[in-house]
Amino acid sequence: MSGSASRSTGTRGKGPGSKGSGGKADAAAWLAVAAGTIGALMATLDISIVNASLPTIQGEIGASGSEGTWISTAYLVAEIIMIALSGWFERLLGLRRFLLIVTAAFAIFSATCGLAPNLGQMIIGRVGQGFTGGAMIPTALTIVSTRLPPAQQPVGVALFGLTAVLGPVLGPLIGGWLTENVSWHYAFFINLPISIALLILLVVGLKGEPAKPQMLAHADWIGILGLALGLGCLTAFLEEGQRDRWFESSLILTLAIVSGIGFVLVGIGQMTAKEPVIRLKILRDRSFASVFVMSLVVGGALYGILYLIPQFLSAVPDYNAEQSGYVVLVSGLPTLMLMPLFPFFVKTVDVRVAVAFGMFCYGLSCFLNAHLNADATGAQFVVAQILRGVGQFFSLLFLNQAATSSVPTRYAEDASGLFNGARNLGGSFALAIVSTLLDRRTTLHTDRIGESLTGNSPVGQAYLHQLSQQFANGDQASGNMRGLAMFAQQVQTQATVMTYSDLFWLFGVIMFVSIPLVLLLKPLPKAGATVAA
Repeated sequence: MSGSASRSTGTRGKGPGSKGSGGKADAAAWLAVAAGTIGALMATLDISIVNASLPTIQGEIGASGSEGTWISTAYLVAEIIMIALSGWFERLLGLRRFLLIVTAAFAIFSATCGLAPNLGQMIIGRVGQGFTGGAMIPTALTIVSTRLPPAQQPVGVALFGLTAVLGPVLGPLIGGWLTENVSWHYAFFINLPISIALLILLVVGLKGEPAKPQMLAHADWIGILGLALGLGCLTAFLEEGQRDRWFESSLILTLAIVSGIGFVLVGIGQMTAKEPVIRLKILRDRSFASVFVMSLVVGGALYGILYLIPQFLSAVPDYNAEQSGYVVLVSGLPTLMLMPLFPFFVKTVDVRVAVAFGMFCYGLSCFLNAHLNADATGAQFVVAQILRGVGQFFSLLFLNQAATSSVPTRYAEDASGLFNGARNLGGSFALAIVSTLLDRRTTLHTDRIGESLTGNSPVGQAYLHQLSQQFANGDQASGNMRGLAMFAQQVQTQATVMTYSDLFWLFGVIMFVSIPLVLLLKPLPKAGATVAA
């Protein structure tokens, strides 16, 4: 495939709604791009919008803490399956018809969640949201690739990249604000007017394409089943593994086995189907393979750190969801400020340099947070968040551009599905690592601190005596008990802070180690016109 990108440059950007590779897109094409951008933003927003509302939702629908986690997990499992299958559905139904169906269904399932009186209806609604929202993410990049001429595609790619950054960032803030000031129900109802506007844009901006029902006769049913089982069970395995103590649980063991069987079925489909449900052979291209791996890494850092910061601010300085949301939002500001410059950067900066610079900034921002202390507040995250925002801009947006330039047009849907699926799957891996290490490293640090503060430690005895006197108020026994409790709490807090520092350090190392992968990327054309899948 080394020459595939160059062979297909003449056909790129000639989809409906554009004026060919050398002209400018018409209004209908830009309306289609706007529709794709809004849909992708809505879908990525809903990944995290309920996170801040979970305790409130659980209380109102009568779900326990462990049951409530499925409100988030159900969405992620369904979404990652549909991201991988969206290319096949697009070819089957046509892009316009497919998006109209999923947008209308997304609105219906959002209303189902907002009106849910119990956990069962909420889970059904979230699964439906995940399936339909998952279709909007890769199709947004497909619209950019096929509706805009090459010279204008950087603008579309920038808009799409904006959704990948701002959606997860804005989700907790919007969800927290609505829960605190209005009601958690509106975290779902907010999708209804957006979906209506999206339907109008799709009708106006996209031309109809004939469906291909004949595809059903020779569809890769083995691969479709394999993808659903493999990705669905893998995501559930990663999300629930730590809560169920991994392979100590028969459920987690079953999920791992079924996921493995699913991926075997996908492999069989690749070898036997005339048209596999997703063409994994594009991963043999070294450039796209490196984009895929870096998307895993950057996606893991994106979702992992978006989880870490609010958790730390809640556990240590006792921030509420809305306060934490404002701190998280800081990382989106550099992206917004740099966005107008993206087309200029695409033409003047080598994609390998840009991605390497972005991953370096991302990793450096993690190292800045690797030295936290118990007095840390949101202010200590501002510089790192700004640097992280710069890193997200250069790494995510230029990886988007690198992904679209790595494969020929006929593989556009497959490349988009794999690229976006890798980002979400990387997030699932990162959250699994975070939840596991939060538990185990906190226990380790607590034990280590306890070992250094034995009953024979003069420093420990003096500090404990000081606390006892502080709380005594004439009752020495009560003072001793309260002092000991305060001492234990402080030890736990120090262990927690050390654990979060460890995790930020780990993410920094992963980002730095992944930087050499940029050497495998293909440079983008420098003639002012970028290519896209």
